[in-house]
Amino acid sequence: MSKKTKKIISIVLVLTVMFGLGRAAAYIQTKYHVVSTFSIAGETENWGLGFGESGAQPRGNVSAEELKQYNAFYMGGNSEKVLYLTFDCGYENGNTENILAALKKHQAPATFFVVGHYLESAPDLVKRMVEEGHTVGNHTYHHPDMTAISDLASFQKEVDDVANLFLEITGQEMTKYYRPPQGKYSVENMKMAQELGYATFFWSLAYVDWNTDAQPSKTEAFDKLIPRVHPGAIVLLHNTSKTNGEILDELLTQWEGMGYTFAPLSQLVDSV
Repeated sequence: MSKKTKKIISIVLVLTVMFGLGRAAAYIQTKYHVVSTFSIAGETENWGLGFGESGAQPRGNVSAEELKQYNAFYMGGNSEKVLYLTFDCGYENGNTENILAALKKHQAPATFFVVGHYLESAPDLVKRMVEEGHTVGNHTYHHPDMTAISDLASFQKEVDDVANLFLEITGQEMTKYYRPPQGKYSVENMKMAQELGYATFFWSLAYVDWNTDAQPSKTEAFDKLIPRVHPGAIVLLHNTSKTNGEILDELLTQWEGMGYTFAPLSQLVDSV
């Protein structure tokens, strides 16, 4: 083993303890022009947020600027009090009609990210979404962990099967907006979505509304959704939530009273 190699190994060990494996690899790569075996492209993450002061934009796992290179977003700009409403639709259990009624009352456009089962079981509601001016986005056909898919062909089938069924139901091409199931993502997945012409959407405001067996009360929902709302928020709600169906009208009214307006995701995409 050469002296230079021993020196590199020693530095890696020291820096691993001091700064963590990622920083050590980056240091060695820069100083000695060594090809790192660690790559962000191979990392899998669960989308998460860190909140600061009430009304301030949260921090995401990845910054908005970094996401843009993959045509991905988690919130809009901070200059205007605009909200982007989105709903994840895994199945229909009687709440979507109330959600659509509240959106119509407030003339608030939304994006509904649907899976294959929803298209199969609730085609009339999908048609209504389109007829009332909303966007229907792609949440994959089977809602798998997409980060476990490493080849483009398999990734494409999950989104194509949704898009093809949507076309069959509505007679329209599906807008190429994609939301990763379970919020699991990797750089490679975002690259694959981008290669297929999709924009990827995470979120900057959500709450635990998905558990149908433990629905939050109205007070609990408002305690999360009112203080944390912020300019440019991409709001994630689930259509399966009975609470959402009951509170959405009042929630939109309160947000409007705080000076917020509602815009489609296309406005965010077009502004980049």
